[in-house]
Amino acid sequence: MLDYRHETFLMVYRLRSYTKAARALNLTQPAVSQHIKALESRYGCSLFTYARKTLIPTEQGRLLYRFASKMAADSNLLEQKLRQKGAGGPPLRFGATLTIGQYILPAVVAEVLEARPTLALTMLVENTQQLLDKLEQGEIQFALIEGLFDKSAYHFELFALEPFVGICAATSPLAGTQVRLEDLISHRLIVRERGSGTREILEQLLQAGNLSLESFPQLTEIGSLEAIKQLVQGGAGITFLHEAAARKELVGGQLARLEISGLKVRRELNFVFLKDSQHTDDYLHWFHIFREGYARAFGRG
Repeated sequence: MLDYRHETFLMVYRLRSYTKAARALNLTQPAVSQHIKALESRYGCSLFTYARKTLIPTEQGRLLYRFASKMAADSNLLEQKLRQKGAGGPPLRFGATLTIGQYILPAVVAEVLEARPTLALTMLVENTQQLLDKLEQGEIQFALIEGLFDKSAYHFELFALEPFVGICAATSPLAGTQVRLEDLISHRLIVRERGSGTREILEQLLQAGNLSLESFPQLTEIGSLEAIKQLVQGGAGITFLHEAAARKELVGGQLARLEISGLKVRRELNFVFLKDSQHTDDYLHWFHIFREGYARAFGRG
């Protein structure tokens, strides 16, 4: 269990401000400073430094944060287990990026709830960075992520390999024709917001072809994947996404896959949680349940 000084340290680290941490913890600023000084004295090192009036964690501060945030998350789940009553088990709180949360997991979650009708389950659908932040802060137990992340910083298990495809309106002249990636730059490209896994994967894909988002003179950014699909379906432009996100429209004939020469991309969907957690066995248990549910729902081993 973490003591109150470590809790203060975590808040200062996340907010990068003694003043904001004091306000969040309902403490005075001198009290927050004393807590940090006590930890620095205990560990014999500086945990923060200032650069241009900005509070920056030292290397030792970052190391302590990784340890303390993991301990805080483990402590929260342990407390829930100790308090649990009945057969429902402790609450399950996890996150998923948009494609996974909106188009893949509903069938899996429905199966989980049918088998465990008393389970208290919460699923947050946010972008990759937001979910990683919530993992660090102990707000979720694990996350299913489609985007890029620092694999050295987390425990991860490969959940699935999903096709990543370009799509256009079924009525587009591009439908049913073979094109090169560079042939598409004359068309409007519609993309998700910065920080989304889908956008990061597209940027990496374009970079491999010596292109970038800036290569497209007509670039539109939309925060809703459903809105993007509607715009593409109406002929407003093209986009790239995981096939699962457009499976219904592709089968129904409202959208068409872009047949791009040499482009056969399958991207990782990963099941991610904090490294060296005391609850690793619990998280792996859920990984296997979700993975088996996915295989049944989508016919993929």
